[in-house]
Amino acid sequence: MAISLVTVVVLVRSVLWRDMDERVNQLLGQETSEFHNFVEVGRDPRTGEPFDDPRRLLTDYLERQFPEPAEELLGFVPDSPGGRLIRQPREIRADLPLHEDQDAVERVLGAAERSGTLERPAGEVRWVKVHITTGGSDEPAVLVVAFHPQEAMASVRDVVRVLMLVAVLALLMTCVVGWWVAGGILKPIRLVRNTAHQLTEQDLSRRIPVRGSDDVSALARTFNAMLDRLERAFATQRRFVDDAGHELRTPITIVRGHLELMSEGADPASVAERRETLRLVSDELDRMSRIVEDLLLLAKAEQPDFVRPEPVQLAELTADVFVKARTLGERRWELAEVADGEWDVDPQRITQAMVQLAQNAVGHTGVGDTIRIGSRPLPGRVEFYVADSGPGVPDADAPFVFERFWRGPDRRGGGAGLGLSIVRAIAEGHHGRAELRPTPGGGATFLLTLETS
Repeated sequence: MAISLVTVVVLVRSVLWRDMDERVNQLLGQETSEFHNFVEVGRDPRTGEPFDDPRRLLTDYLERQFPEPAEELLGFVPDSPGGRLIRQPREIRADLPLHEDQDAVERVLGAAERSGTLERPAGEVRWVKVHITTGGSDEPAVLVVAFHPQEAMASVRDVVRVLMLVAVLALLMTCVVGWWVAGGILKPIRLVRNTAHQLTEQDLSRRIPVRGSDDVSALARTFNAMLDRLERAFATQRRFVDDAGHELRTPITIVRGHLELMSEGADPASVAERRETLRLVSDELDRMSRIVEDLLLLAKAEQPDFVRPEPVQLAELTADVFVKARTLGERRWELAEVADGEWDVDPQRITQAMVQLAQNAVGHTGVGDTIRIGSRPLPGRVEFYVADSGPGVPDADAPFVFERFWRGPDRRGGGAGLGLSIVRAIAEGHHGRAELRPTPGGGATFLLTLETS
């Protein structure tokens, strides 16, 4: 802004000086042109003939002129009985008029040039002179047109001074407004910095208020989204530790208790008791291993490479899931419907989720009950589902079936309650969702709804 204002001041000053010079030159040229014209066509009022006396010509011409206030018209006639100098009887706007500065007059008259600029301590003078040879005199008479530009120069300096003052005020105002605007723009950035400084591993709940739709607001939204991801990551980590500690404590306690029983007492345990103990220990270790694998799988679900989609034929994928699921138990398995077309999914994860749903259906049904597996296309999405004819899920329990370690009151089997959580994680990894709906006629229907990516 300062450079721009200085450039404007310099340019305006140059333009004003140029305009003043052009005006002075135009004025001097106009005066000389008028005088040349008067010399050619002028007539002596006493005789009606052309002037033959330079003094009378200059006197008559000067009496008819009305020059500018800073303009001075002087006539010089050599060896004239009436005096050498002829001037208009009027005041000149100059500290020292040219006719009062004898040295300056001699320098002008003695100059070889027809025009020029005379530098004096009293002020600059722009001049032009015209020689007159009327009357046959050996030394010609001279008309000098002088202009004193001090007043015009002072006006230019006043304009430049005012312009500089306006520029300084504009620069100060710009600084104040710029400081205020920059402060408003940088306020959210300072808030981002302060928020980041206050974040700790124990408290990731702080967020930046977002107002507007500019780039800084977009930065705040991006920072809030990053905090959301960090909070979810830390929450997943803490939940994994809590879940692992909670679920692994029970089988470890059982294993420790049975091992202690084997070492207690003086009488050696019977072979059957040892075998039963080893079987229980082995079962608990297997269950603990499955819990660890499920927990690791859920922890991996937060990573970007948890799901690796690829183009898959839906009909072929559904048929493969049905073939694998029907080996889980003696049920009446039905392939209800098959979706046609190609879809970008991770076939291994979808198979894992569908088999888990089928295993869940087997756990809630008896021999001979019906379990239906299928897939169907819908506008913008595709659904995979497993429907059973079991007792279904009570309405009070439906909102919690996909939570970790949740078990219903009539839960069968010894699972840790992580299966449906894994199903939900796989669905969300595909940008979809897992749902529970009642089966017409009784039972539960679990769906994987995958949206178009």
